[in-house]
Amino acid sequence: MIIIETIIVAFSMFSAIPMPQIAWNERNMRYSLLAFPLIGAVIALVCALWVRLSEALAFPGILRGAVLFVLPLVLTGGIHLDGYADTWDALSSHSTPSRRQEILKDPHLGAFAAIRLGIYFIAGFGVWTSLPVYRPLHVAAVFCLSRALSALALTLFPLRPGSGLARSFAEAAPRARMRFLLAGLCLILSVFLILRGEWLCVAAAAAVFARYYRMCRRDFGGLSGDLAGWFLQTAELWMAFALCLWPYVEAAL
Repeated sequence: MIIIETIIVAFSMFSAIPMPQIAWNERNMRYSLLAFPLIGAVIALVCALWVRLSEALAFPGILRGAVLFVLPLVLTGGIHLDGYADTWDALSSHSTPSRRQEILKDPHLGAFAAIRLGIYFIAGFGVWTSLPVYRPLHVAAVFCLSRALSALALTLFPLRPGSGLARSFAEAAPRARMRFLLAGLCLILSVFLILRGEWLCVAAAAAVFARYYRMCRRDFGGLSGDLAGWFLQTAELWMAFALCLWPYVEAAL
């Protein structure tokens, strides 16, 4: 029962998929970060079903790719994209860490956030419509790895005071044990992708994770939920780009 409750808490927080209403408490939040990657698996399953449907009905590639790009945003309710936009508003201010933290709390959409969202939508649409071959297991590994790394960061990075629910989930978890389990999961997913020839995808994830760590420490004085959203959206975009780019790199080599 506690396992089911833990999964429900994770899906209730990090997705828009309807879940039974339960009370959140210390017991069912304790390992909820470990259930976070399961949302990636569900998203990948829905995407795979869409690809099968689009192939069966002979939909044009541009429609298939457009829906593939939109599905993760719909299934998560845009929770991570909201943090992505807020983070770019704060980063683009080139202010002090304390001022950036104030901008993160501002609910209004700034000009820089709007610009970055526009770039993100165009880039994401281009990547998913240009994917030469759709490999469902590779895509599933991408969605799961981005979430496993995001959860791992909550056990590794310094947390900014007043960082909201991100801090609540991090503090509810047994950090040392969760760090070990999540690092192991990240390693398994990375090895799987590398063995499938997608080392460029793993390199992209590692590069974004390193940028994330530096940004949290230098630019904001600690991790927050908005920054976590920035990481997940950025990591998934760059990993998807790597999936798209690798066949061309392989052919050139």
